[in-house]
Amino acid sequence: MKLLLLSNSTNHGSGYLDHAMEAVLAWLGPLRRIAFVPFALHDHGGYVARVGARFAREGVEVEGVTADPAGTALLDAAEAVFVGGGNTFRLLDRLHRSGLLEVIERRARAGIPYLGASAGTNIAAPTLKTTNDMPIVEPPSFEALGLVPFQINPHYVDPDPASTHMGETREQRLREFLEENDGPVVGLREGTWLAVEGGRVRLGGPAGARLFRRNAEPAEVASGTDLDWLLAPISG
Repeated sequence: MKLLLLSNSTNHGSGYLDHAMEAVLAWLGPLRRIAFVPFALHDHGGYVARVGARFAREGVEVEGVTADPAGTALLDAAEAVFVGGGNTFRLLDRLHRSGLLEVIERRARAGIPYLGASAGTNIAAPTLKTTNDMPIVEPPSFEALGLVPFQINPHYVDPDPASTHMGETREQRLREFLEENDGPVVGLREGTWLAVEGGRVRLGGPAGARLFRRNAEPAEVASGTDLDWLLAPISG
């Protein structure tokens, strides 16, 4: 598989995908057509147009996937697939109900490049249980693509020691997840991504990440770190 899993699609102060476009183009290689899955947002047409305009600047054509047989045909013929950000519950619900979840998984496992951002990165994991999103719809299942055996938390935010907010931090939420679930969780800060290819996992972007494991303290992961061990099957 060839995966590029972005924490976010837009960094503060820059345009859509600007912070990661060099990595995206390297992921895409010589390919110049992408099938884009817009289901995480309500306005599919507007989302496809926005993504298409950005990639057009790079000489890349974007085709929007629809939740019907035409969408299945497009994915079956796609050179690469990009699943965009938005609400993860809505995204996974549409993919389950349309049958396209299985199509995307099959194509990604067959080797076509898969690009995810935010919600699209969430669903590359086994489940959506580590998303930050509100459950605005109820998917038939929390099971996601499972392209990687570990969980991901995009948009990870470190605790602010100066904050007076008394609600749970992101770290506390992920610790709660590990009280009930096995397997590591990678907290991707804004501007970071995971590149997965040929049994290798490498952390990219300037901000680093936070690694959470059951019965262990969270660990800092520097940009450029190889995390190949994350692809080992989870026991238990």
